[in-house]
Amino acid sequence: MTDREFFKVTSLETVLELIHTFPCVNEEILPLNQSDGRILSRDVISKIDLPEFNRSTMDGYAVQARSTFGASENMPALLTIIGTIEMGKVPTVSVNAGEVVRITTGGMLPEGADSVVMVEHAQTLDEHTLEIFKSAAPLQHVTEIGEDFQKGKKILSKGNRIRPQEMGVLAALGETRVQVYKQPVVAIISSGDEIVPIEQTPGLSQLRDVNAHTLTGLVRLSGGVPLYLGIAGDDLDELHGLCKKALVEADMVLISGGSSVGSRDFTIDVIQGFTDAEILVHGVSISPGKPTILARSKQKAIWGLPGQVASAMVVFHVMVRPMLEAINGLSKNRIGTTHEVSAVLSRNLASVQGREDYVRVKLVHQQNQVYAEPILGKSGLIHTMVKADGLVRIDTNSEGLDKGAPVKVILF
Repeated sequence: MTDREFFKVTSLETVLELIHTFPCVNEEILPLNQSDGRILSRDVISKIDLPEFNRSTMDGYAVQARSTFGASENMPALLTIIGTIEMGKVPTVSVNAGEVVRITTGGMLPEGADSVVMVEHAQTLDEHTLEIFKSAAPLQHVTEIGEDFQKGKKILSKGNRIRPQEMGVLAALGETRVQVYKQPVVAIISSGDEIVPIEQTPGLSQLRDVNAHTLTGLVRLSGGVPLYLGIAGDDLDELHGLCKKALVEADMVLISGGSSVGSRDFTIDVIQGFTDAEILVHGVSISPGKPTILARSKQKAIWGLPGQVASAMVVFHVMVRPMLEAINGLSKNRIGTTHEVSAVLSRNLASVQGREDYVRVKLVHQQNQVYAEPILGKSGLIHTMVKADGLVRIDTNSEGLDKGAPVKVILF
């Protein structure tokens, strides 16, 4: 079978389903203060009620609500002040009808009290007498035991990303360590005789290794750990050696260049040289990025990305990033959801039926509206990616989008 016979495009929908056939990375336990941005690998079950006591949500006076019924500006309720609850202390007094104690926000309600009157709704007449100008309802300005989280209940679900607020929850529950998925290690290989290191001055027909650095940044921003293995020339053994090393040391392999149908492109031959390798995709019905390869070896993904930097970046955002999130354990319904914003298209966009087009756009804020403004220029120009904030997808069955159409922008 020749490369040209093998090159049959696959729909993007199929590719995005294939990414879920790869296993997640292993787990590890981290100190809580190092867990931000990581993915939970186990459900978190609360071992305690939170709060563990009825507490005030306002500065004011702890009281039995019934003692305030009927209180108004014209006819305030007169109550006796019997003490003050110190912050962080267990109350030593009980509140009976007609009595109050001073309390601050977060303080523990004393026995007998079921409500808190705000400072703004009360006035002291003397050291022991308080006027209340507004009726209080039971449990007003009070957080009850277990109202936030109940003992034995699932608090956080496996597959959720840990944000600062989740770190706060775990801290409140006393969880000093948290079980998460490891960050996927992603090997990056550049291929082609024309590619040279960036510190080297390229000769005629040569290019600096731009993809190594854009892909390194994209992997890191997507929660992975980049592992740059270098440049392989147009030599089968050289590329095979780097891929073999990558499959040992990494969880995913990215090869930029070598994915098109040309006599000097060795990515397919190298992949087929591994006894357990399976080529899943060679060609995807998107633009840019049609000649993308996806293969499997040792249950690890090998991606053959276009050598053109803009195309490689588009393929990463559309396909590789979702796979990174998937093998990193992120819940399927959350994959990609944090990377989109709504906008309105600023001009007409033409497209060709039979493929999905991804158009680079800049977000422009005008008159309380966010517009997606297409970035014009040839697909291989790096400056089009620098100017863009994201991508607008044009469906495979569409001939384009009209000016003013609502769109989702996939953010870079």
